[in-house]
Amino acid sequence: MTAMLKNLTANPKNDILSGLTVALALVPEAVAFAFVAGLDPLVGLYGAFIMGIITAVFGGRPGMISGATGAMAVVMVHMIQEGNAVGAALDTAIPNLGLQWLLATLIIVGLMQILGGVARLGKFVRLIPHPVMMGFVNGLAIVIFLSQLGMFKKTVNGVSSWLQGTALYTMVGLVALTMAIMYFLPKLTNKIPSALAAIVIVAAITIFAGLDVSTVGSFIRDGGGSGLNGGLPSFQPQILEMTNTISGHWGLVLSTAFLLAAVGLIESLMTLNLVDELTDTRGSGNRECVAQGVGNILCGLFGGMGGCAMIGQSIINVESGGRGRLSGIVAALTLLSFVLFGSKLIEQIPIAALVGVMFMVVIGTFAWSSFRIINKIPIPDAIVLVAVSVITVWHDLAIAVIAGVIMSALVFAWKNATMIRARKSIKEDGTKVYQIWGPLFFGSVQNFNAKFDVKTDPKKVELDFIESKVSDHSGIEALRGIANKYLDSDREIRLMHLSPECKALLIRSNPKWQEYIVDNVDDPRYHVVTDLMDKEV
Repeated sequence: MTAMLKNLTANPKNDILSGLTVALALVPEAVAFAFVAGLDPLVGLYGAFIMGIITAVFGGRPGMISGATGAMAVVMVHMIQEGNAVGAALDTAIPNLGLQWLLATLIIVGLMQILGGVARLGKFVRLIPHPVMMGFVNGLAIVIFLSQLGMFKKTVNGVSSWLQGTALYTMVGLVALTMAIMYFLPKLTNKIPSALAAIVIVAAITIFAGLDVSTVGSFIRDGGGSGLNGGLPSFQPQILEMTNTISGHWGLVLSTAFLLAAVGLIESLMTLNLVDELTDTRGSGNRECVAQGVGNILCGLFGGMGGCAMIGQSIINVESGGRGRLSGIVAALTLLSFVLFGSKLIEQIPIAALVGVMFMVVIGTFAWSSFRIINKIPIPDAIVLVAVSVITVWHDLAIAVIAGVIMSALVFAWKNATMIRARKSIKEDGTKVYQIWGPLFFGSVQNFNAKFDVKTDPKKVELDFIESKVSDHSGIEALRGIANKYLDSDREIRLMHLSPECKALLIRSNPKWQEYIVDNVDDPRYHVVTDLMDKEV
């Protein structure tokens, strides 16, 4: 039992208290994202519970929190609306057909994500450049901040308007009080999570003082829900008979599934990377992919909204001391207990307290150092950082990360394309030697071709790649093209110090290339490298 507990947590008290804090913060987020997608709040809460418990137990990153997210909710909206419209137009109208389509889609999403984990795609998150990561967290902080501004509105008869007068001042005061407690309490004691203490204190003030403020319950009712009352998630057998209703709409379902799978994995792996940095530990991206997939499949089978890792709640958990799997398990089970037993109590929590907690998350998430270093880093990196931040706010987290990686890759390719050089020398026997320096790949092919003067070169030519590496198929084709030009002009060509992979590809395309390749195994530099590699292996 002790060994099992150690696998779950190194500090049970911290994990339990931080899990309780996260559960309180999960409620309005799950409800809000369910409204964004046009779903019942319970669907969002069930999704947060299922994703939370599965990833907490089986995920690749202890301490990371998963649940219903806005990034995935936005992708779901169009398909859900289309499904509801189709359901209403049928002769025997099917209510909530959009939800049924979503549940079937989540099963496909889960299978795609599991396949991504099996294919070990999780390791590619390690290739994300630092400027992309900084831009991502900055954009995310802005997105979280902007999402909380909607809490400063009230809804009357379906019409939203900004708070004014006493209501606004009360809201701002409670938010400020929450933030002050979270800032100053850790300076006095670290025995309890500051976020949990702030929520409890502010809730007690509003309840006992009888303040008329927006609460979790009023927030749900203003959005069209009836409250948190519900039972356990139940199996949805109707999704096994969805073939007929989806017929003719598979393109929409599959494209939505692909986007949801991509958005979910990118956001989850980026969150994993961020939590790794915060905790100085390393999680398993591939294991997280599989856990996310299993969670989404179960959401489809048991009526949850689906989701992925939640950066805001993960940061709350880590900063509250939650580092083990127990914190995520407690958060998920507590969230379910709210739905089953504690709905009346949770509905009394003021929204202002939760907004204050999220504002502190924003302050902790934003990479303030980016202002200090923006004029000290290379201009392309600064452009990538700003662009990723803007795209994150303007469009989507996943699109921003993909765009940032592509921009960084293009910058890298351009820099390396200009690095290729050719040192030219003449041997005593008249042979001209081109000693190539720098990588030969698709970006440097044009510069590589410009280094040679086939018409005026002597009868014997050597291309020495001891300081270069042919990196891709474009490089091999460029090498083959130059060599053929020399051969077609009745000149002798020798290729020296090619990598084993390059030699194999050249010989495979034409065995005759074997006679033009010189191995030069007596080169002392080659022996040194070979010895080092053998020692490492």
